[in-house]
Amino acid sequence: MARPRVPKIRAIATGRVLHDPKRFKNRKEPESTGPLGPPPSWMKKKEQKDSWETFRIEIPWLQKSHRALVGIACVARANLMSEAEFNVRMANLLRQCLGQMGATPADSTKVTMPNDEVKDPSDKYFS
Repeated sequence: MARPRVPKIRAIATGRVLHDPKRFKNRKEPESTGPLGPPPSWMKKKEQKDSWETFRIEIPWLQKSHRALVGIACVARANLMSEAEFNVRMANLLRQCLGQMGATPADSTKVTMPNDEVKDPSDKYFS
């Protein structure tokens, strides 16, 4: 079975581009449709909207074109948070969505986000 193709934006976020630059050098990617943005208007439950914001923060490479998949994941996550009993089917659906979004524990160990303490290069001129 062939391995799924890693989107270039995810490869950049995980540093995979640096590890294997030839693989991504001539890759043609569709134009970005923009950031994920706010939750859709059809989401009425607070838990679903909270899940959306959590995914937007936790998985920064998600784009507007991923909104349908994120919506499914939000419904599954909100259902698991609000139900009294554990729903195995919803948990499995959420796990599948996380895998498709590149948010599994195996993937998250590969992501390196920039340090918040980055100095502004212009500080040396204005100090």
